Amino acid sequence: MDDQKIFFSIKEVAQKLGVRESALRFWEKEFKELAPRKTPGGVRMYDADNIQMAELIHSLLKERKMTLEGARMALKYSKGKTIHQEDIANRLKQVRDELLQLAKALEEYDKDDKTLPKP
Repeated sequence: MDDQKIFFSIKEVAQKLGVRESALRFWEKEFKELAPRKTPGGVRMYDADNIQMAELIHSLLKERKMTLEGARMALKYSKGKTIHQEDIANRLKQVRDELLQLAKALEEYDKDDKTLPKP
């Protein structure tokens, strides 16, 4: 997504999360924390906070496999803790991806350079 933009359409947010637009509209009804602005014509405009909340809801429902009620309770009673845990999980995923890239690069290096002694 374009970091220079302030607001994003429901279509852009749905594509970022890999869900249908209808899922985002449903989540708005189920989670009061997700409340994008609407233009006078009713067009939804998501800001950074709305996108972060949509990502958190997506994670709770799709990755952690929580029920709607479980996700609602996680946001209601321990929103700060839930967000913190999600941040940690995202950082760990980034570290894992970087390590996998490094391992792949090392494998390629080993294939190309036959002069290195094998341990």
